[in-house]
Amino acid sequence: MSDLLNTDEAAAYLRLSERKLYELVAAGAVPCSKVTGRWLFPKAALDRWVASGMPTSLKSFEETAPPIVGGSTDPLLEWALRESGSALASLPEGSETGLRRLARREVIMAAIHLHTLEETDRPANVEAVSHASGLHDAVVIAFARREQGLLVPQGNPRGIASIAEIASTDLRFAQRQEGAGAQLLLLSQLAREQIELRTIRTMRTACATGADVAQTVRAGHADCGVATRAVAEAAGLDFVPLIWESFDLVLRQRDYFLPGPSALFGFMRSDRFRQRAAELAGYDLSVCGEIRLVV
Repeated sequence: MSDLLNTDEAAAYLRLSERKLYELVAAGAVPCSKVTGRWLFPKAALDRWVASGMPTSLKSFEETAPPIVGGSTDPLLEWALRESGSALASLPEGSETGLRRLARREVIMAAIHLHTLEETDRPANVEAVSHASGLHDAVVIAFARREQGLLVPQGNPRGIASIAEIASTDLRFAQRQEGAGAQLLLLSQLAREQIELRTIRTMRTACATGADVAQTVRAGHADCGVATRAVAEAAGLDFVPLIWESFDLVLRQRDYFLPGPSALFGFMRSDRFRQRAAELAGYDLSVCGEIRLVV
C-alpha cells in the first residue's frame, strides 16, 4: 500500500464510509492534504490518529481548547502573552506535560524545549511532536533560541564552571520536576559526561519553574540549578553557559488563525518584541516565526 492514500483507499483503510470520511475532512479532524484537487491521506498520520483514539462523533473536533498556553514558561513569552493582547493565559508545568495537555485539548498551545540523551540529527522538539499521539494535526513554530546554563550566586563563590563539577561534591543542586525541559537538559548533559543523577546532591523538593530555581539559589538553599540567562539576569545571579536550545510553540493547525494565537504571532514580528528580547538577554530571534514542522 502506498504511503499516500486517496479517498477510496483511506475510507477502506479506516473502515469508514466515504461520506463519513468527507465529514471528518470538512471538520479538520483527520490528517490529509489537498494536492491538485485531490485529497491525499498520509498512511503514517492515519495510524497515529487511530492510535490516539479515532472519534465516534465530530463533537470533540468542534470544541475549541481553552485559551491557555501550557508547557514551559519563559520571561519573554510571558511578557509577549500580556503585551500582545492575546488574552492567552499561562499554565507552566513543564514541556512534556504541556504536550500531553495539548493532545487532550486542555490547552490551545504548548511551549516546549525538549532534550534527548542521545545526539540526533533531528531536533528533539520536532521529533517529539511528530511521534506524539493525538497531535496528528499539529504545527511547530519557532519562538526563539535561548541560552541555558547554570544559575549560581553572585561572584560564583564555589567557582562552578561545568555540570561535571557538580557530581560527587557537596554542592546542592536545585532540580526541576520530571518532564521539564530544564530537567531533560540536565539528564542530557549528565549522559554526555557519563555521570549518574544519583551522584548529584539534588534538593528534595523540585522547583516548578526557572524563576523558582533562581529564588532557591538566591535564598541560599541551593548552590546552583539550570535555567536561562534571562532568568539569571532578572534575579541578579551569575550565569555559567551550557548550550543554546530551541524554544518552540506547538498548536493545532486549525487554531493558528484564532484571535489569541494570531495576536501573539503578529506581535512576535514587531520591533517592540525584538527590543524586549535584547533587554532580557540570552535570546536569538533569527529563527522566530519559522515553521519547523507541519504534521
